Amino acid sequence: MKRALNRTITQRSAVYLAFALCMITTAVNLQAPLYDALAARDGLGVGATTLAFACYVAGVLPVLLGLNGLADRVGRKPLIIAALLLSLMATAMILIAPNLVALGVARFLLGISMGLTSAVAPAYMQLLVDGDDNRLATNYVTASTSLGFGLGAAVTSLFLFHTPSVSPPSLWIYLVAASLALMVVTTLEDSPPSDTHRSLLRLPSYPRGAFAFGLAILLAWATVGLVIAILPSALQRHGLSAWSGFATFGICSCGVLFQPWARRFAPRRATLLGLVILPIAYALIAWGALQGYLAAVLLGTVAASSACYGFIYLGGLSGVLAAADASAPEASAGYFLMAYIGFSLPVITTGALIDAVGHTLALTLFGFALLGGVITAFVLLRRALT
Repeated sequence: MKRALNRTITQRSAVYLAFALCMITTAVNLQAPLYDALAARDGLGVGATTLAFACYVAGVLPVLLGLNGLADRVGRKPLIIAALLLSLMATAMILIAPNLVALGVARFLLGISMGLTSAVAPAYMQLLVDGDDNRLATNYVTASTSLGFGLGAAVTSLFLFHTPSVSPPSLWIYLVAASLALMVVTTLEDSPPSDTHRSLLRLPSYPRGAFAFGLAILLAWATVGLVIAILPSALQRHGLSAWSGFATFGICSCGVLFQPWARRFAPRRATLLGLVILPIAYALIAWGALQGYLAAVLLGTVAASSACYGFIYLGGLSGVLAAADASAPEASAGYFLMAYIGFSLPVITTGALIDAVGHTLALTLFGFALLGGVITAFVLLRRALT
C-alpha cells in the first residue's frame, strides 16, 4: 500500500512539473502568429520583426552560459517558479502594449525564462521520478517542452481564424493556465542547495569532432527561426497568415514523434540523415509559402521538424557528449551556443534581405546558404570521429 502511494505521489509530481514545463515553453511562441500584425501596426518591416524575435537569444544565452550553476546555490524549484513568473510577465506585457518594442522586451524575458528552465528541468524531473533509469525523466521533459513550443502558436492561430486581433483570447487563457502551473509547482519537493558551489560560468568548448555537430544544429535552428519569425509575413501575401501558428506547431512539436527512431541510430548517422532531410523540407516550405500552397508548407514543417528536433538535435547532442568525455558541460554549452546563433543571426539577416529585395530572392538566398552549410557539415561529419 505504501509503495503504491509513493508511486502515485511520484507520478503526480512528475505530471505537475511536466505541466509547468509545457506552460513555460508555450509562452515562447504564443505570440508568433501576431508578428506580422504587430509590425504592420507599428509601420515596420520584417527586419524589425526578426530583431524583436532574436531578443529571445539575448536573454537565453547569458543564463545558459553564465548562470548554469545557479541551481546548486538556490535549488531547482525557485528557478522553475521564476521562469513561470517571467513567462506570465512577458505575456501580460503584450496584452498591455501590443507593439514590437513590447514584443522585443517580452522575448528577452522569455529567453531568461527558458535559460533558467533548460538549466534545471532534466535534473529536477529525475529527482521527482526517483528512478535509476533517466529515460523516463528525459521522456517527460522532451514531450512536455516539445508540445509547449508549438502549442501556444497553434492555439493563437485558432482564435485568429475567428477574430483577427493583436490581443487574442489565447493570451488571457495562457495567464490562467500558467497561474495554475505556478500553484502546483509550489507543492513540489526539492533537494536542498548544495554546500559545494561550482562556478556559475560555463565556457563553451569544441572537442575534436564536436564542431561539425554544432554546425548541423546551427543550420537546423536557423530553419526553425525562419519559420517562426518570417513565415507569417510570407503567408500574409496570400491571406494565410492565420495558419502560421500551425506551421510553428509543425516545426517545433512534431519532431518529438521521430525521436524514438533517432535514438536507434548512431549519433553521426542520425545527424547525417537529418542533414539530408533539412534542405528538401526547407525547399518545400519556401515554395509553398511563395506560391500560397498551404499543404506544402505544413508538410514541409513536419519534415523539417523530424530533422531539427529529431535526428539532428538528438544525434548532434549525443555526438558532442560522446566526443567531450570529461568536458561534457563545456561541450554542451558550445553546442547550444551554435544552436542559438543559428536561431538568431541568419533569421535577422534574412529579415533585412526581405525588406531590401523581397521574399522570393531572400528566401532563395537563404536556401542556397542552407544547402552550402549542409554540404559543409556533411563533409565534416563524414571525417569526424565518433
